[in-house]
Amino acid sequence: MTGTIINVLAIIAGSTLGLLLNNKLPQRFVTIFFQAIGLFTIYLGFSMAMETTHVFHMLLALITGGLVGEMLQIQKYTERLGDRIKARFNIGGEKFTEGVVTAFLLYCIGSLTILGAIEAGLTGNYRLILIKSVMDGISSIALASALGAGVMFSALPLLIFQGGLTLLASAFGDFFPEIMITELSAVGGILLIGLGLSILEIKKIKVLNMLPALITIILIMWLLPEINFQFF
Repeated sequence: MTGTIINVLAIIAGSTLGLLLNNKLPQRFVTIFFQAIGLFTIYLGFSMAMETTHVFHMLLALITGGLVGEMLQIQKYTERLGDRIKARFNIGGEKFTEGVVTAFLLYCIGSLTILGAIEAGLTGNYRLILIKSVMDGISSIALASALGAGVMFSALPLLIFQGGLTLLASAFGDFFPEIMITELSAVGGILLIGLGLSILEIKKIKVLNMLPALITIILIMWLLPEINFQFF
């Protein structure tokens, strides 16, 4: 849980600084913040994806996972949840609820959150969460400056969601061999590339609908461990 606690503190610290800046932070600084985050997300995604040794399994997991996510309409229902949260907490003002929802989606519903929590739970190494903490801390400065105190409150669902994943991974980690973790990380890397492209507004990709690929890769590696086509 150390990594998650650091992540929470980074968001609180960044949000506090953003609130002090309020709307004084020029839009060009907000833009360059998110451009830097988007570029680094793509870099991190490529570095993780290139660690795969089972390209066919990764491709199959992305296709099947994407189809499952599209069938379940994860992206659609997540957006509906965001609308309900806005309506539920309207007493805080539109910017407050917008800040909560936006920060929640950015910090909690992402591949790096899941991969970082699993890595921390399985190995005790919270390298990915520390990287994520830096990204979240910087993001929270810009977000809180523009959207207000709601960004700081997003630290609570992050603590519950990310911390819960870490504890689950710690409890059931012995059931997953190292190769599965490597391929899980590789699939997550592809999702991070998609997330980076969305952050940079190059192409809006339904990354949330592809999250089931993090489950299907484990099933495929378990069912088809011997099949391996070398594409490169």
